[in-house]
Amino acid sequence: MYKPRDLYDHLARALPVLQRDPSKFTMLVKAGGIRSRVTPALAFEYRYTLQLMLLDYAGHPDGVMLPLLIWLRRHQPDLVENSGALADVVRFDVDFLTATTVDMAIELDLTESVRTEPRAEPEGALNVIHIQEPPHPAVLPVTEQWSLWLKDQLLAEWQRDPRR
Repeated sequence: MYKPRDLYDHLARALPVLQRDPSKFTMLVKAGGIRSRVTPALAFEYRYTLQLMLLDYAGHPDGVMLPLLIWLRRHQPDLVENSGALADVVRFDVDFLTATTVDMAIELDLTESVRTEPRAEPEGALNVIHIQEPPHPAVLPVTEQWSLWLKDQLLAEWQRDPRR
């Protein structure tokens, strides 16, 4: 599975609080399973719920949700193309700790497709290929850098990882 690590890296780059204290952010894959059919190529799909936990978070919720939506538009576009579906697959709970801090749990239902193809050597060996989501035609490319503001408060900023 590549999406949990990719989302972790994306949010850690976007949220200043996670850059200062990464221990405030945890992730858990739960309710996972695979789906496969008998075809000439060995292939399957991961299906799972990814739970993100932001602990003792003092930022604005928009600072988390908008970077999350930006990531979903690239890595799980089927979730954001239908506003009705988004309500079912992105869920959150907030535990108010103080007047200024919360613990926030976010759950996403994600999928990842995997296929194989034969290797030239050794005989019978297979290459495993994780299939990236095709770009959605309605999604504009993410710029190299951006920042997200609520009035005069910086909520998040991000610099695109050139490897992706």
